[in-house]
Amino acid sequence: MQAQIQALLAREVGGAEREEERREEVEVVKPQIFDGTPAKVGGFILACKLYIRMRLRGESVEEQIQWILSYVQGGTADMWKKNIMEELENGEVEYELAEEFLNSLKRELIYKLVVYTIIALF
Repeated sequence: MQAQIQALLAREVGGAEREEERREEVEVVKPQIFDGTPAKVGGFILACKLYIRMRLRGESVEEQIQWILSYVQGGTADMWKKNIMEELENGEVEYELAEEFLNSLKRELIYKLVVYTIIALF
């Protein structure tokens, strides 16, 4: 009986290892550097979500957010990144999921786009 239990446990652990190996075999493209261009935010967020699901699922939300921020560089994104990093470090904002963070990025950029459009009209 003990031998059967051990065999079942070994098979279950082996199955999990094989699943992890299969997931690592699938090539997942990392997102392009995001510079804050509103037209590119949808593609950036989609690429981040996919990569996190495929490669960073076991990582903490904080690590996932840090990974996302590593792809936010240049243009208008630098100021936003600086501000959000300060807010995170000071505990002013907290996210339960990396997806919440990405949604806040999207809302922020859409808001800026609307404001800039209104300003341009006047």
